[in-house]
Amino acid sequence: MRALVKTRDAPGLEMQDQPVPEIGPDDVLIRIAKTGICGTDIHIWNWDDWAAKTVPVPLITGHEFAGEIIEMGRNVTDLEIGQRVSGEGHLIGKTSRQSRSGKFHLDPATRGIGVNEPGAFAEYLKLPAFNAVPLPDEIDDDIGAILDPLGNAVHTALSFDLIGEDVLVTGAGPIGIMAAAVVRHAGARNVVITDINPDRLALAESVADVVPVNVAHEDLKSLMPRLGMQEGFDVGLEMSGNQAALDQMVDALVMGGRIALLGIPPGKSPVDWSQIVFKAITLKGVYGREIFETWYKMIAMIQNGLDVRKVITHRFPATEYATGFETMRGGASGKVILDWRG
Repeated sequence: MRALVKTRDAPGLEMQDQPVPEIGPDDVLIRIAKTGICGTDIHIWNWDDWAAKTVPVPLITGHEFAGEIIEMGRNVTDLEIGQRVSGEGHLIGKTSRQSRSGKFHLDPATRGIGVNEPGAFAEYLKLPAFNAVPLPDEIDDDIGAILDPLGNAVHTALSFDLIGEDVLVTGAGPIGIMAAAVVRHAGARNVVITDINPDRLALAESVADVVPVNVAHEDLKSLMPRLGMQEGFDVGLEMSGNQAALDQMVDALVMGGRIALLGIPPGKSPVDWSQIVFKAITLKGVYGREIFETWYKMIAMIQNGLDVRKVITHRFPATEYATGFETMRGGASGKVILDWRG
């Protein structure tokens, strides 16, 4: 099969011929139709410090996918050959307290496909049947291929009550944009998204009913009176990993405000903890998706009208993967999809 492989300790990936994975009794074999390029994949392509410390070489990368089951292990009874699926890319252990109590997303033994284990940038993927998520007919392969990052957005957005609340999203990358769409769908009053990239802000406005703010040119607090806000934002979703964005969010929140943190700052960042304490702000770190509650909620929301399709801005055949990565790395795109069919 064709597969994108991190072959050496250097930037880039290579398309290679690899053996089709052999499945075990509890696995399924998935013929990949579409994959999404993720920010994590960009880290692996760039081979930054995190990637060099985390990713074994060689490794088939990629973890956002949609495809079709073509083979099942003998113990798999709740899926079918020909069934369309996406899947949870976190492979959990079964012995930790968190896992045994059903909090699978908090299992410390978690390993990621395309990061620690062979991934989905290939024509075929071996996946535990437990991790497969069937796709209803109304979710096509394009959307199926971005359910993983949409799940990050849903997990972050639904961390706190949103109905009637004023919400600030910092970071208009694809996940931040999808989180803003989820927040609006879930009943927030005002949804503001900030960034300094005008292309990403324009994309956010096309995807969701949000107020985009370029904080390089506009003062966030001056916007609040125009939106009928008197005290500040109730909920913040920090999606950028930028310390200045977090500082601005803390400053713009009401007393007792709540922040969900998905963005990861590089290295250690200084925090003015007096602001956090004296404003009685709640901080919640968000990792991955709640397995499988997030999957149920996001599929239900899509079936009920949540539309994030416009966040996909580019589609390429898998053979043009280098162009796909170059497009994603350029910072002006939304989600980039690779097509593995044909």
